[in-house]
Amino acid sequence: MTLLIQQHREPGDSLENVTAPGTSVPKKKKGKRRGKARKAEDVPTSQPSTSHVTQSPQHQRTEANQKSAATIGTQTKSTATRDQSTQTPGARFARETVPATAPAPVQPPSDQLPQDQSLPSQPHSPELPLDNSDQANTTSKRSANELFVLTWNIDGLDQEDMDERFPGLLKSLAKIRPDIVLLQELISPIAEALDEIMKDYEFIMGNTSGYFTGIALRKSRVKFLQSNVVNYPTTEQGRNLLMTQLSFSGHPLWLMTSHLESCKDNSQERMNQLRRVWKRMREAPDDHTVIFGGDTNLRDREIKWLGGLPEGISDVWEVLGQPEDCRYTWDTVNNNNKDLPFPARLRFDRVYIRPSKEGAKVNPVSMRLIGQERLKCGRFTSDHWGILCKFSTDSVLS
Repeated sequence: MTLLIQQHREPGDSLENVTAPGTSVPKKKKGKRRGKARKAEDVPTSQPSTSHVTQSPQHQRTEANQKSAATIGTQTKSTATRDQSTQTPGARFARETVPATAPAPVQPPSDQLPQDQSLPSQPHSPELPLDNSDQANTTSKRSANELFVLTWNIDGLDQEDMDERFPGLLKSLAKIRPDIVLLQELISPIAEALDEIMKDYEFIMGNTSGYFTGIALRKSRVKFLQSNVVNYPTTEQGRNLLMTQLSFSGHPLWLMTSHLESCKDNSQERMNQLRRVWKRMREAPDDHTVIFGGDTNLRDREIKWLGGLPEGISDVWEVLGQPEDCRYTWDTVNNNNKDLPFPARLRFDRVYIRPSKEGAKVNPVSMRLIGQERLKCGRFTSDHWGILCKFSTDSVLS
């Protein structure tokens, strides 16, 4: 399968937060590095928005050849549209015109493609679910009104040390057992392996080639209803917004994730994409809570340039009192996965919520960063920390 690779670097960025002089970043293990990302040409801003609606996904698995002994299942999801007269308000909100052909992703220079895009190994048999008895006992005690949402850019583009980083990802997911997982920078081998191993999750992908976003829903905790992919019409990096409608303990929710345009020079496109995210959040049915989590690549100044958050939408980190230990999610001071000429500490990864206007409320309770355990190779699972948020449907919470 042809894979599109886009390097995540922020060369020459003027950062809001940098370390004090003399701070050093641990050197990483030597290995092949990806070349610098090529700057794309300008794209006219007058193109119309398009989206894809996906309902009632069906899995179709086939064996995939690998150099390692492990096997990876492949997955496809059918695309269909329903008659508007039979749709719920949530379905009508998602319904869009499906183009005859999807726009082709931007192809990066060949020197950005890893030589081997297959996973070197898998620590779990594809025939076994990720859960075990200890984890099942822990998660079985989870309250029916507690919702755990994880968002994480897993840096699947970086193939170096993947024989340790991929098991590190599985270990984190198995330990936490989130109800909803929002992933960015997936590539097909990783997405297929996760789908095959984590049999108790329903996977929805924002694409099937290149690098893309994905949402995993724990079947025993949430009920999948439908998904929708909204393309950003002027993206130069193949970015889009992946949305999923679901039910949690009888409460209707929309979960959204995206990987907004990267690099300092793409600030205007990134802000345009964020406006579209906020617009979709505001347009959701009044009885739905909307939660967005993803790699926004945002600088704080860009939120100010946009005039702040729209009315009715909140930044979960701010709602929870701006906890200092969750401030930086892309932190090259403490994370040595990337070789950069400057130290950087930024809050690229963010979680937004638009509470429902009718019915029970879903409220943020806590958040923490994950993936901060150093692996034996000396690196981390990703160059981003993940954000794990706990929400509650208790209406008495403020």
